[in-house]
Amino acid sequence: MADKFVLLVEGKDDEHVLYALLNYHSIPRICRVKDKQGIDNLLGTLEVELLGSELQGLGIIIDADTNIVARWQSLSRTLRDTGYSTLPASPDPNGTVINENGKPDVGVWIMPDNTLPGMLEHFVRFLVPSEDQLWYRVTRCIDDIPEGERLFPEQHLIKAQIHTWLSWQHEPGSPLGLAITKRYLEADSTHALTLIAWFRRLFGL
Repeated sequence: MADKFVLLVEGKDDEHVLYALLNYHSIPRICRVKDKQGIDNLLGTLEVELLGSELQGLGIIIDADTNIVARWQSLSRTLRDTGYSTLPASPDPNGTVINENGKPDVGVWIMPDNTLPGMLEHFVRFLVPSEDQLWYRVTRCIDDIPEGERLFPEQHLIKAQIHTWLSWQHEPGSPLGLAITKRYLEADSTHALTLIAWFRRLFGL
């Protein structure tokens, strides 16, 4: 049976974080989530996904990485090639939703918040409880590692911070989605609520 609602993500962590937030907010899993295993495969198969015979709504969650402008332009180019003509010049900070007559609705969320460079872990950082003292200990600890002894690239600093913080919780080492379920992360933080509002808007909930 063809899918009416589909959500494309870059990886399993994105999928599990989304499911944990939906469960917390008691939102039904209305869409099929597809792990595209990377941005290149996601963009490369987007046209095929949009041609689904019964498709009514398609969501896309991707990382901005180092350049959100370039990421948006790349995605916009692919959407224009498939016939979408009402794309905004830049992503909506609240999550983009594109409605065009005769075409499936398309929603775009660029991690972490549609305005900043970054990735899923930067979004997760927004869910760390405010004034969490353990977080500040984690960042100081990692900052104290001499540059020559850091084995991770600088662009993955946030990954080192998030996963170190998770390793210091009551049950060390929880994956990102499970950390939401266990309430280590705040599923009702402003950024989480904005993502959920975008999901509701896109899929008419």
